Amino acid sequence: MQYMKLPPTERQALLDELAAMPDWLEARFGALPPDAARRSHADAFSPVEQVWHLADLEREGFGERIRRLKTEPTPRLPDFDGARIAAERDYRARSLHDGLAAFAAARRANLDALPPTESALWSNSGTQEGVGAVSLCDVPLFMQQHDASHRAEIDAWLAH
Repeated sequence: MQYMKLPPTERQALLDELAAMPDWLEARFGALPPDAARRSHADAFSPVEQVWHLADLEREGFGERIRRLKTEPTPRLPDFDGARIAAERDYRARSLHDGLAAFAAARRANLDALPPTESALWSNSGTQEGVGAVSLCDVPLFMQQHDASHRAEIDAWLAH
């Protein structure tokens, strides 16, 4: 289902859910000591890796997609290889609190960058590597789906 096909109250609920993700992360990870923030379980990211992955994807993935879908005719959008980037940037050596702040700022910027409901920009489309045809109206739902997968990973990490 496309974002613009949702009833207005559901669109607002989705935006509210996206806006709440930084606080959700802060509530789960904000008080972790540095050694716990770097601990991973199974194949899941550690908390510090989670927040930096989310921050970088928000800026370099979703943020770029929003910008390019708003400004370029039919852009070819690259995939965001989160596992490769995490290894290259050594997320585990970074600050958890800086990652939380970076994600919160990037999410706020992306939500602010989305066009108003009545804008024709929502129908702008391009092609995303590994996904296929995407429109700007798909991005909020992709963000929501990605958040949901990380919420589940984080809940599993906390339960472990």
